[in-house]
Amino acid sequence: MADARYKVLDGWRGISILLVLLGHLFPLGPKAWQLNGAIAASGMAIFFILSGFLITNILLRDQNIVHFLTRRFLRIVPLAWLFIAITLVASSAASNTYLPHFLFYVNWPPMAFTQHTGHLWSLCVEMQFYLLIAVLVAVFKKHAFMLLPILCIAITVNRYINDAPLAINTYYRLDEILAGCILALIYHKSGDTVKSAIAKLNPVFLFSLLLLSAHNDGGLFAYARPYIAMLLIGSTLFSQDVSWFNHWLKGRFLFYIASISFALYVIHGGLIETWLAEGDKLEKYLKRPLFLAVTFALAHLSTFYFEKYWIDLGKRLTKKSS
Repeated sequence: MADARYKVLDGWRGISILLVLLGHLFPLGPKAWQLNGAIAASGMAIFFILSGFLITNILLRDQNIVHFLTRRFLRIVPLAWLFIAITLVASSAASNTYLPHFLFYVNWPPMAFTQHTGHLWSLCVEMQFYLLIAVLVAVFKKHAFMLLPILCIAITVNRYINDAPLAINTYYRLDEILAGCILALIYHKSGDTVKSAIAKLNPVFLFSLLLLSAHNDGGLFAYARPYIAMLLIGSTLFSQDVSWFNHWLKGRFLFYIASISFALYVIHGGLIETWLAEGDKLEKYLKRPLFLAVTFALAHLSTFYFEKYWIDLGKRLTKKSS
C-alpha cells in the first residue's frame, strides 16, 4: 500500500477523535436533537473501522501472533494501565472493580465502570478483538481472514435480534471493527471493479448517513452503521481524485491530531470529572479552552515521551526474536 493512501487514513483518525471530543465536550444544538451522542458515536465508528483495517493489514503481511500481540499490547496497555491505576485510586473505587479494568473486560455484565472510566469501554472492545483475531489466525492461519466477514454479519444480525442498535458490549459492537477488516480484505484481494464502485460514492452523503445511523432515532440504519462507516472510509481510500476533501485528509493538522489521538481519548475522559469541567453551564464552557489546552498538552507528552518508549520497546523485542 502506498504511503499516500495511509495519509488518508491518518486524516480519518484525526477526524474520529475530533468528533468524539466535539460530542463529549461541546453543546451541539438543543438536547432534544441528541446530536452529541450521534457525533461521538460516528467518531467511534470511524475509529473502529480504521482499527480493523490496520490490524488486518498487519496480519495479512505477517501471521506471527507473538509479535502482533507484543506490539499491540505495548501500544495500548502502558497508558491505559497508568490511567486506570491513577483514576481508580483517586476515586477510591471498590476493590472488585480493579481486575475488570486492568484485564479489559469491564464492558461485560455486570459492568463496573467508575465515573472516570466509562469511556474505556472502547479499549475493552479493542483488546478483546486483538485476542480474538490472534486466536483465529493462530488456529486457521490465512484461512482465518475469510471468517471475519461471516463473523461481522453474524454480530450485526445478533444486534438486530436483541434490539441493540448502539451498545458498548463487545458482542454488540465488534461488527464496527470487523467491517474495517472487510475493507482491508477488499483493498488487498478484490478486483478494481469493487474498489472503483466504492470510490464513486460521495463521502459527504455517506457521512450524513453515518450520523443518522449513529443517532438514537436512526432506526434500521443503526444496524448498517458499520458498513456505512466502511464505505465512507473506502470512498476516500480508493479514490484517485485529488479533491479538496482528500487533500484536507492528508494535511499536517489532521496528521498531528491522529498521532496523539489515543492519548487524547484516554486522557480527556478522566479530565471530564475534574475541576476543569466542573461548575454551572457558563463556568463549565468558559473553562473549555483551558480543558483543551491541558488535554492536548498531556496527550502530546504522553505520545512522544511515555508511549514512544513502550512502542519502541515492542519494536525492539519483536525484532530480536525475528
